[in-house]
Amino acid sequence: MNLLNIIVLIVYLFILTLLGYLGFTQTKTSQDYPLAGRKTHPLVMALSYGATFISTSAIVGFGGLAANLGMGLLWLTFFNVFIGIFIAFTVFGKRTRKIGHTLDAHTFPELIGKRFDSKFIQGYAALLIFICMPIYSAAVIKGGANFIQTYFGISYYVSMLFFVAIVAIYVWMGGMKGVMYTDAFQGGIMFLAMIVLLFAAYSQLGGVSSAHQQLTDLYAQPDVQTSLMKSIQSGFQGWTSMPKSGSPIWWSMVSTIVMGVGIGALAQPQLIVRFMTVKSNKELNRAVLSGGIFILAMTGIAFVVGALANVLLYKSTGSIAITAAGGVNDNIIPLFIKTYLPGWFSSVFLISMLAAAMSTISSQFHTMGTAAGRDLYEKTFGKTGNTMFVTRIGILVVIIMSTALAWFSNGLPVAEGIIAKFTTIFFELTTAAFLPMYVGALYFRTLPKAAAKASMIAGSAAWFVWTFFVHGNAA
Repeated sequence: MNLLNIIVLIVYLFILTLLGYLGFTQTKTSQDYPLAGRKTHPLVMALSYGATFISTSAIVGFGGLAANLGMGLLWLTFFNVFIGIFIAFTVFGKRTRKIGHTLDAHTFPELIGKRFDSKFIQGYAALLIFICMPIYSAAVIKGGANFIQTYFGISYYVSMLFFVAIVAIYVWMGGMKGVMYTDAFQGGIMFLAMIVLLFAAYSQLGGVSSAHQQLTDLYAQPDVQTSLMKSIQSGFQGWTSMPKSGSPIWWSMVSTIVMGVGIGALAQPQLIVRFMTVKSNKELNRAVLSGGIFILAMTGIAFVVGALANVLLYKSTGSIAITAAGGVNDNIIPLFIKTYLPGWFSSVFLISMLAAAMSTISSQFHTMGTAAGRDLYEKTFGKTGNTMFVTRIGILVVIIMSTALAWFSNGLPVAEGIIAKFTTIFFELTTAAFLPMYVGALYFRTLPKAAAKASMIAGSAAWFVWTFFVHGNAA
């Protein structure tokens, strides 16, 4: 690590600590820790929402997946912006904010629990979050650790423990205020870094038209066709074309990735709770534009650069991206950054990747902690007092669970592309278990409690069966 990297890293960590401490000093009431007092500025909320939405799982994991599947993955960007921002904020966000304020709900499980007057619904939702969200957290941890490992050539495990420890400190200290302050700061860094990344990729390939033409032509190279034989047999038709309709890769891209993750964004507990941190619909309306631009830049650029990495790496190594990265999807984006990013910007981009990981994982830890303290301990089991202490203990527990999962998943035979896989698995769970009931809670006033319970149980059961017993992997 050179001197510039050290200086930038120290400044970055100092600012995070300062923002975490600021959140700590302003966390004084029962609403402050889970909801930031319901007075969040719309730009802060939008950046926090976006930074939580987009992590190293999107940039490293799905960016690496785009290097294999091609620019057809940009349909996920469209879904992320249209459904994950526009529909989420205007259709779901306003109703969520209104009902959340009316019911004085502090968390997503509490929102649906109070809406249906059911401790079981609140407790079951909280338990699903507490037990299953570590799968998603592990993906984010692994993405950050893979980037640091590839960039600096140091141990994956040392890298992982380093940034998990940093996140744990400011989430523990500052609650939702600390999380949202640091998320907004990190989101700004991520946005600027991705713009520079896009410019660097296109400039080295002679501009947009030239870059896309070279990517199209690369597919026709005989040696490339040979290396892609298995993918071609599964429906791959080049990085600038959609897979063959109805093929295994088409189904994997469209049903599992684009629809599973794109629609699943609507039912993410760590995102939904942000709608309840603003005081009026005006703030949500103002946040749509900035949130949409942010998500467009984050996912769109990651997917484009992931695909274009094939051309640049082929020119310098004679191999397409997946081969140059040792057969591991999750190493492609870190390898591209290390090899092609301007040297003067490498330190800043290192920080942006840490920001992407830390902003998402901090919100996940906070969501899982409040599920333990607020939803299970206080509301489901009816305990009084020590809620904040139990929440913080819950955060420590899920940090250990997530870190252990990321630790032991590394190096397993299934580890290739595991970041995208883990992310998709959790998004599909929340879609199946929460989304139908969430829609009913917002828009069907007479929906019976029994129907809501049945929807959540049946959805989570169906997810379990399809995930673990009916599984195909064409990507």
